[in-house]
Formats: sequence, C-alpha cells, structure tokens
Amino acid sequence: MKRLKVAALLLGFTIILMGCKKETVAETEKVRETEQDTKTETESETESETEIGLTMETENTEGMVRSYLTGKLIDESIARQRPIAVMLNNIVNAVPQAGIANADIVYEAPVEGSMTRLMGIFEDYQDLEKIGSVRSCRNYYVYYAREFDAIYLHYGQAVYALSLLADDEFHNLSGLDGIGPTVYYRTTDRVAPHNAYASAEGIAAGIETMGYRTDYIEDYTGHYNFADDNALVELEGEVATFVKPGYTVNRPWFEYDEETKLYFRFQYGEEQIDELTDEQLSYTNIIFQYSQWENFDQNGYLNIDTISGGSGKYITGGVAIDITWNKESEYGVTRYYNSAGEEITLNQGKTWVCIILDTNVDNIEITEK
Repeated sequence: MKRLKVAALLLGFTIILMGCKKETVAETEKVRETEQDTKTETESETESETEIGLTMETENTEGMVRSYLTGKLIDESIARQRPIAVMLNNIVNAVPQAGIANADIVYEAPVEGSMTRLMGIFEDYQDLEKIGSVRSCRNYYVYYAREFDAIYLHYGQAVYALSLLADDEFHNLSGLDGIGPTVYYRTTDRVAPHNAYASAEGIAAGIETMGYRTDYIEDYTGHYNFADDNALVELEGEVATFVKPGYTVNRPWFEYDEETKLYFRFQYGEEQIDELTDEQLSYTNIIFQYSQWENFDQNGYLNIDTISGGSGKYITGGVAIDITWNKESEYGVTRYYNSAGEEITLNQGKTWVCIILDTNVDNIEITEK
C-alpha cells in the first residue's frame, strides 16, 4: 500500500514536470515566433524604405545634373554640353526674334545709335530650325560670351572685335567667314541684313567642321550661385514690380507677375514674343550692370568696360537691391555682391542682364506696378 502511494506521488510529480516543460517550450517557441515576426517586419520595412529611397533618387536625379545657366536639374547630356552665344538683331524691323525663348540667359547692351543688341546664351537648342535673326559682333560681347565658355555665333563684326575673335582660345562661327554657308541661311520674309538665321543642324555641322570641343572646359565651375531646390531668394529692398532699364530706342520694360514669380518682357510698346512660340518672354532674374564706357571713334562705336567693375541692381521676386560687380581677370567670370560684400544667390530660372552705361543710370525706373 505504501509502495502504491509512493508510485502515485512520483507519477504526479513527473506529470507536473512534463506540463511545466511543455509550457516552457511553448513560451519559448512563442518568443521565437514573435522575434522572427518582428525581425521579418523590420527587415521588410528596411527593404521597403531602401527601395523607395532608390526609386525616388532614380526618378529625380539619375542622368540629371545642375545647369550652369539656370541652376535647375536637367539632362546631363544637355547641361554639360558647351552652350552657344548668339548675337540677336533687336531693331523694330527684326522682331520678333526666333528661338529666343530657348535662351537661358539674355544680355542686352547698347550699340551705336542708342539701339540695343541682344545675345542669347542657349544650352538646349538642338531642336530649333530657326534662331535669329543673327547680327554682327561688338567687342564687349566677346567678353560676355567667354564668361560662359560659349561658342559664339555672329554674322560679321565691328573692326574693334577682330583681334579678340582671332584668339585661338575663343571659338566662334561667323557668317562672313568660310564656315558661314554651313551654319547660316537667309529667309525671304525680311530684307538683308535682317534675314540671316542659324539652325541647330547647321550649328552642329559648323562646330564639327571647325573642330571645336563640345564639352565645357575642364575647370569650368559656372557663372552664378543658385538657390537650392524648393528654396526662394526673398530680397529686402525696394519694390520692383515695374522695371525699365532706360534704353531710349526700343524702350523696354518688365512687369512682375506675383502668381508665376516671373518678369514679363515688353518693348516697342508691346509684349516681346518669340516668333516660334508666339508667347511672351519671361524671366526669373534681372541684373542691371552699370558700366564705364567711351567712344571708339566718331561713328558711335562704343567701348564698354567689361573688366573694371562697378555697381548695379539685382531684381527678383518683385524686389530690387543694390549690388556691385567685379572680375578677377580679363576673361574671368563677373561676380555680383550685395551691400554686405557677399556674393548674391539667384533664384533658379532664366536671367536677363542689362548692360547700362553708367552715364544713363538716371533713365532707369524701378517702381511698383
């Protein structure tokens, strides 16, 4: 009887131990399952985040780099190809210009007779069949074009530019040289000399024939500082929603549109449009660059100082501030500084540069529209 009691006790104790062990194993397995589930979820989230990050980077930046001309992300094949700088006719009989809307930067400067001539700097022009009309070179435009490492297009030149054009370091395509018929053609809708145009196909053939390099020079780092993506340069200065540079023949002005943050261009009493798009020209940034000058001769040819520096205005977002400009070398890049001596930052987008004779600054109007 005693043995039976002992056996019963041992059996009960064994059952209890087995039950405890079973519960311990179950709990351990449950912990393992939980850890595995957590690990799987964590790994899945990490992989998902990685995939999303890679996808976003691929969508936004693959094959894209910053444009030296606008600061925007564009296709690398375009952004790193040397731009062209084209002399554009701007007399009333030659407007509207064709293809000018594709220019990322436009320089406007006076020539003889108080007229202005334009120089458009293009990086994306490969689909254009008509650019112009193209007119002749002035010496100061050579300096402006060199600041962008651009291939310079012009149909002839003033005698004072000949030595600059002859520099082996400067690449240009003149309509009066042997390469002219390759690059340029004339239309019948206007009389000469206002009917000479270039095409992308002709420009490419001219560059190849002349053996000019098609990529930026190795140490080129750009001309302007631009704001970051989704950042907006907001100036503290004078209201500038109506801007007139004071040229007396074409009498141009710009009007600021708050909704688009763009300055729309007018001249000759009406909207300035592109012949190919029939749309008004518009720009994010305007720079007034006041320059010393002298007459070359009694014929009115101007020698505008592109080197010594001076003052001016930077205009964007409906506001204008005072700036200064200077260059470190004859063919260096013009840098612009605010009143604190800091190099200015431009909003991303297109820029119009007005070269203004320092004796004509009083003709400028910067007001509220």
